[in-house]
Amino acid sequence: MRGEEILFFDVPEGAVGPASRSRRDFLRGSAAVALLVLLGGFPGKARASETVRLPPLPFSITALEPYVSVRTLEFHHGKHHQAYVDNVNRMIAGTEFAGRPLEEIVKASAGRSETASLFNNAAQASNHDLYWRSLTPGGGGVPPAPLLRRIESSFGSLEGCRKAWTEAALGQFGSGWAWLALDGGRLRVVKTANADTPLTMGMTPLLVIDVWEHSYYLDYQNRRAEYVRAVLDHLVNWPFASQCLGA
Repeated sequence: MRGEEILFFDVPEGAVGPASRSRRDFLRGSAAVALLVLLGGFPGKARASETVRLPPLPFSITALEPYVSVRTLEFHHGKHHQAYVDNVNRMIAGTEFAGRPLEEIVKASAGRSETASLFNNAAQASNHDLYWRSLTPGGGGVPPAPLLRRIESSFGSLEGCRKAWTEAALGQFGSGWAWLALDGGRLRVVKTANADTPLTMGMTPLLVIDVWEHSYYLDYQNRRAEYVRAVLDHLVNWPFASQCLGA
């Protein structure tokens, strides 16, 4: 290792006394520590800078087929989402944001020119966290009754909610997100561009459809409407939103 020096001590041949045993134990312990350092640290302990983690998918890699393919999930979760997490950890190391929960980092970095890059990456990591929980195999259909009543109160009907959500997802020009969010006591559909999130608007995001092209292009190419319909018909996780509302 450059810049470091490992010292080796001679042990007299045939020595078996307490001093020689303690010296051997020291050497064995030092070698073990050196190996752990080379391998990246002690098992079971996160490196200090790794305060944001990539969550595992809440379903198997094949569970969303045929609507979202394994290939899409491998790239979307394993590469795009992982890159945002890695960028956040690199940016917050040694700063006021180190050790803070991801949602706090998003809110604290929003609207500040000096932390614009951190916000973009932290918000994208947070947005993707919710996106994976917004999907479930065998989803779609009718929401649980308490959530359905909230939807009907806010949109007139489930179909009214689906229509507003579809229009938001298709009407978002370029990259962005279409959200179902709680705004005060009512549910709202909101669209945001790039990394923007209802978290910075005083709302509570409940579900989201990712309309960045990397979320659907391998499976649907330019047919965003087909992708959005597949999510709402077959994948949207109504029970998760119901749990978030305590309904």
